[in-house]
Amino acid sequence: MARVVRFHRHGGPEVLCIETVDVPPPARGELQVRVRALGLNRAEALLRRGTYIETATFPSGLGLEAAGLVEVVGEDVTGFAPGDAVSIVPPLSMVRWPAYAELATFPAELVVKHPPELGFEVAAAVWMQYLTAYGALVDIAGLGRGELVAITAASSSVGLAAIQIANRIGAVPVALTRTSSKQAALRDAGAAHVIASDEEDIGGRLAEVAGPNGLRVVFDAVGGPAFEPLTAAMSRGGILIEYGGLSPAPTPFPLFNVLTKSLVLRGYLVHEIIRDPVRLANAKAFVLDGLSDGALKPVIARTFRFEDIVEAHRFLESNEQFGKIVVTI
Repeated sequence: MARVVRFHRHGGPEVLCIETVDVPPPARGELQVRVRALGLNRAEALLRRGTYIETATFPSGLGLEAAGLVEVVGEDVTGFAPGDAVSIVPPLSMVRWPAYAELATFPAELVVKHPPELGFEVAAAVWMQYLTAYGALVDIAGLGRGELVAITAASSSVGLAAIQIANRIGAVPVALTRTSSKQAALRDAGAAHVIASDEEDIGGRLAEVAGPNGLRVVFDAVGGPAFEPLTAAMSRGGILIEYGGLSPAPTPFPLFNVLTKSLVLRGYLVHEIIRDPVRLANAKAFVLDGLSDGALKPVIARTFRFEDIVEAHRFLESNEQFGKIVVTI
């Protein structure tokens, strides 16, 4: 028996409940993990509300990231033993492999022996943010040394991961955040330039930062009206990678900018990295190297207890966090 978080209907954080259930043994090719910490992601709030790309089957579990100790090694799994400290690459389905549990099961290929110097809280905050940012900036855009990259929602865990990755490869991160309240923190986190999108002229500031040549790469989680000034500041042949849709406003298609500059507007989900063994192996190597050399350091916004999962989700939806929300068990 183990405690798990489930929900029986769509709704706000209050629909989450902790239940005690029987946990079946891992299937062939799977590992069972005694979870010590969870990393929270906006996708989990979307699944809970019924607006995610995956459909919940009630009663539904949820959760994409965890760290803990291997409890049971399934059949045909090698390289792991009970007691190994591990963290989890987000599975393709959190309904099939939910992480919010004391005892959780995952495909073995998504389980990573994390660097021993990482504690469980930090290890639970690694994979979603760094795989998402790496896949966009390095794997797809080929961001290079000296290039500027505009990063929206920069105070999110993925935004901060993108800043760190840009710095690690010698690029220049330009952070966009809604208000000036997080400007100092973003500069301390490594942003070369910070733009408060609700208080400043985005197009004018980006033009000032990038100069007449513009930016080749934009990494956007927001969409909405900012598409126009973002694409206006881009260079010919530039690429805008869209991985979210935080703006409640419609997203206009910037036809004139796309045509005159031959821009690429590219939708992206981290699943395309996770489901490709070669690309995933390259991404994991990059992230593990960055963790080891100190260039990549997960930022923890706040830590909650497992019993306070409802409050953790309320904080997740407040947009007040700077970095990753972690829940400990």
